[in-house]
Amino acid sequence: MEQLKYYSDLIVKVANEKDKTAFAELFDHFAPRLKGYLMQQGADGGAAEEIAQEVMVTLWRKADLFDPAKSSASTWLYRIARNRRIDRLRRKKTAELNPEEPSLQPASVPDVAVEMDARLRDQRVRIALAALPDEQAEVIKLAFFTGLSHSEISDETGLPLGTVKSRIRLAFARLRQAIEADDAVDVD
Repeated sequence: MEQLKYYSDLIVKVANEKDKTAFAELFDHFAPRLKGYLMQQGADGGAAEEIAQEVMVTLWRKADLFDPAKSSASTWLYRIARNRRIDRLRRKKTAELNPEEPSLQPASVPDVAVEMDARLRDQRVRIALAALPDEQAEVIKLAFFTGLSHSEISDETGLPLGTVKSRIRLAFARLRQAIEADDAVDVD
């Protein structure tokens, strides 16, 4: 605990008096430790050394921002090192973005005619589905809205598998007939 206060006092000396001896002692103690910490966090040796030196320059220039009542010297310096490393990673990621990347391009404007046809077809399917007999509508809904297989529908409803398949086939035939008979729907 005494050593923590000692380093905090050294930073205060740098802040108040620009004490070069205090700074040299802080540099000798913290620079190699910061470099090791940064390498543990994934920085390569060169980058870790550069960031550690940037942290020590920040200490020299902004020692007056250090508040020993809020944190210890090591906590303050390690936080600066961590933030500098994060800033470097962000800059690197931003620099690596390719503006021609398809995912960065704006979405194409949908064709209004295609959208309207799809909506009309959807509306017509809903109307045709509502016109089906209840037993056929039930198996269609279980198959296509809940995603059950024919055998799962059979288990769920207690109907024989053949009956489920027959009802689905009949329902499709009726749906197709209703949609094809509607002149407003473009069947492609």
